[in-house]
Amino acid sequence: QELLAAIRERGQDSPILVRPHPELPGRFQTVFGHRRVKVARQLGRPVRAVVKKMGDEDHVIAQGQENAARANLSFIERTLFADRILKRGHTPDTVKSALALDDTTFSKMRSVTSNIPEPVIVAIGAAKTVGRDRWWQLAKLMEHPDSAGRAADYVASPEFATSGSDARFARLFDFMSAPAKRAPAASKTQEKAWAPHDRSVRAKITDTGKVFTLALKAKEASPFGAFITDRLDELFEAFRQSETAKKTGD
Repeated sequence: QELLAAIRERGQDSPILVRPHPELPGRFQTVFGHRRVKVARQLGRPVRAVVKKMGDEDHVIAQGQENAARANLSFIERTLFADRILKRGHTPDTVKSALALDDTTFSKMRSVTSNIPEPVIVAIGAAKTVGRDRWWQLAKLMEHPDSAGRAADYVASPEFATSGSDARFARLFDFMSAPAKRAPAASKTQEKAWAPHDRSVRAKITDTGKVFTLALKAKEASPFGAFITDRLDELFEAFRQSETAKKTGD
């Protein structure tokens, strides 16, 4: 609004920089001065411009320098800008020149965009106070294949959007730092029941794989249990013979 008021009152103080369009003869691409072009269109005024021949690489570098000078971009805003330049087919060297990046910062930017889905980054926002190393640490937390889905579900929750951008980053960081809740292992316990025709005794059999329990109920439970107990030696011997027969095929 300030720029619009200034141009309305004083006119355009300085020209924008454009280059001849590489594919459309007679057309131009804005290099510097995108905001001034937008305001001039709103006011219905022509734009003063300087025309300079410029290759694609120089164009990208100039745009990066304009963005850096125009606003105090956060690390993640610069990271997204770098990622979009790369996706347009420009080289890492062009990106580093455009944003004045050293190799370490560029490497950490690539780690961030590789491990954190862009919709998750957009949901967090500019996070102005969050620097390179914290974003890189979050990227390391999200190296596991399941992490992207967990993060996407978390940032989609209604309460997540109620916080400020820096707080949203902190909340996601804490969430991803906590151990993922594991689904409870399927129970291996098997239960069976047995009773004779007259129902004079009932047996409940529980087998966990390591513990086998036979519980008897009803009026004949005690004498029947004593009967089994007295014959454990011969029952076990019969079991051993049965197992041996299975192995030998007899």
